[in-house]
Amino acid sequence: MAGHSKWANIKHKKAANDNKRGKLWSKLARNIIVAAKNGGGDPSANLTLRYAIDKAKEANMPNDTIDKAIKKGTGELDGAEYVPANYEGYGPGGVAVIVDALTDNPNRTAPEIKKIFERANGNLGAPNCVSWNFATKGVFTVDAGDSDEETLMDIAVEAGAEDVKEVDGIFEITCEVESFSAVRDALAAKEIKTQSAEITKIPGTTVTVDADTGAKILRMIEAFEDHDDVQNVYANFDMPEEVMAQLGG
Repeated sequence: MAGHSKWANIKHKKAANDNKRGKLWSKLARNIIVAAKNGGGDPSANLTLRYAIDKAKEANMPNDTIDKAIKKGTGELDGAEYVPANYEGYGPGGVAVIVDALTDNPNRTAPEIKKIFERANGNLGAPNCVSWNFATKGVFTVDAGDSDEETLMDIAVEAGAEDVKEVDGIFEITCEVESFSAVRDALAAKEIKTQSAEITKIPGTTVTVDADTGAKILRMIEAFEDHDDVQNVYANFDMPEEVMAQLGG
């Protein structure tokens, strides 16, 4: 989406705060448990698990904690039973929102997510009310000062990327989920530093927001991400540079 790199920067700042509060490791461990349960404990044969482990390592999670999470997923150790739960709706300004969660009690999580929507003057919708507008993709961001478009195009496209474009001084590389590991490894092999590397949902259409609406949306998203069961939040808002500056982004 336009401005995805700006949105990524907001999320990474938030992730740093989560880490200080001790929430991030818990969420990442839960993600590893579910990935191992669904696809086995071998990351070389389970792309979802490999991605979950990579995200945990980026957050400096100890290897023994990662190993325990994998064993809980494969049943070698006892642990809670987590199931995926997805919620869709609309936030301030008609912005479409998707909330991905992993929960051991959907009957508890659903009304709590609904309440967060309502407190933001939004509303929880029916399944697929907004997800039709989102595509799951791999997205990498690279500071324009660390490379150039031609170099990135050669490296990324050869590895399976779909597109490389510059947005506000940051290159965004987009690929299918199946090519995520290949593109990431190709960039690493050429020592191209990435600001972010994630599998995310990109909207087909976006809603441009002003500072007032943007602030409300960010507060809503922060409330979602503070919830222990929430793994990811996706939204189709776009903030112009001047709005980002007003909000301190």
